[in-house]
Amino acid sequence: MNDSPSSLPPPRDGVSASTVQLPEGAWALVLDFLAEQFPGIGAETWRSRMARGLVIDAQGQPLAPSSPYRPGGRLYYYRELAQETPVPFEAELLYRDEHLLVADKPHFLPVVPAGRHLQETLLLRLRRRLGLPELAPLHRIDRGTAGLVLFSVQEQTRGRYQGLFAQRAVDKVYEALAPHLPGREFPQRHCSRLEPGEPFFLMREVPGTPNSETGIEIAERRGALDLYRLRPVTGRKHQLRVHLAALGAPILNDDFYPALHPADEADFSRPLQLLARSLEFRDPLDGRFRRFESRRQLLESGN
Repeated sequence: MNDSPSSLPPPRDGVSASTVQLPEGAWALVLDFLAEQFPGIGAETWRSRMARGLVIDAQGQPLAPSSPYRPGGRLYYYRELAQETPVPFEAELLYRDEHLLVADKPHFLPVVPAGRHLQETLLLRLRRRLGLPELAPLHRIDRGTAGLVLFSVQEQTRGRYQGLFAQRAVDKVYEALAPHLPGREFPQRHCSRLEPGEPFFLMREVPGTPNSETGIEIAERRGALDLYRLRPVTGRKHQLRVHLAALGAPILNDDFYPALHPADEADFSRPLQLLARSLEFRDPLDGRFRRFESRRQLLESGN
């Protein structure tokens, strides 16, 4: 196998190929390596994928179950899931041109494939629906968060827009429904150091130099709840959820913070009340000011 592929394999049914480098080892067949490297999948599943051309070498040639193992090469494979829970909500397309696409995501729909989510993701739905195999998100929001997601339509200009996020040149505003905090003054800025917690998918505040910052203000009183307007300066994982929980106002229907409450993935009755409301930036291609706003509203129940 050649370890210098000229280009990535094209997506299949919207799914981009995953890749793995082949290390030194005593495996006789590629199948033996895959079965050992990914024990949760199993040899029979890999044999089926190979028979259907879903495992290929760096030259784009399908690998058979009998293909010999050659260390130092690279192979590509297409993920499959035996069963996914359908997400019964659709994203709204707010804007599209030759470079950008803006989607208004519903709660419960992941942005990109990960773990138990593949076809039931915003990225793959949009690739299939619009016939845009190069479509890629420029940033991400949590599965539970609704609202705006900005996508790059073509690879040639993607780096220019990715630079906006790297340089913190995109003004992002979120809204959240959470308990009223009597005695606290707003607006305020919450700064803390966020590190991975336990389990691995959670984040926690720890002592040390802050690496996360959020501007927080009250947009509206709703009885025992407030509608908080949040302006993240940084973009740490779960940052807004952790920061509000740390203040004593966990976001309504948050199953992660301040305590983990595992939820049934098929239960869509309690959406996290967090919304990516707006995005503003100066377009790096033509200098135009762009502003996009979600059409969704936060409610105490429903999607």
